Amino acid sequence: MTRGRPVKSQIRQNIIEILAVVGKAYGYYIHKIYNEIYPQCTRENIYYNLRKGVALNEFKIEEIKLEKGDYSWGSVVEKKYYVLGRNAKPKGDARIKEYFNKNKKRKK
Repeated sequence: MTRGRPVKSQIRQNIIEILAVVGKAYGYYIHKIYNEIYPQCTRENIYYNLRKGVALNEFKIEEIKLEKGDYSWGSVVEKKYYVLGRNAKPKGDARIKEYFNKNKKRKK
C-alpha cells in the first residue's frame, strides 16, 4: 500500500462530469454549477482540484482570456477555460443533464 493521500477526489470527479456535458468552462462558472447540483464547496476547493486535475492530465487548459470590466480588484480578469484531458473518465451523471435541461426550459 502506498503512503500519503489518495489521488482520487469526489470533487474532481464531479468537475469531470460537469465538463463532460458542458465541454469547455472557466473556474467560476464550474463553481456556480457545482454548488447548484452537488453539496456546497468553496471556490478555492474547485480551483485547487482544477490545478490538481491539470497536473494529473484529467483537465487541460484550452485557452486563457483577459476580459476587461469593472471589478473590485481592478479592470482585468483572467479566465482559464478548462476541457477534459486524456486521463478524465466521465461516468455520466444524470443530475447534470437534468440541470441543463431544466435551465434551458426556464430561459424559453
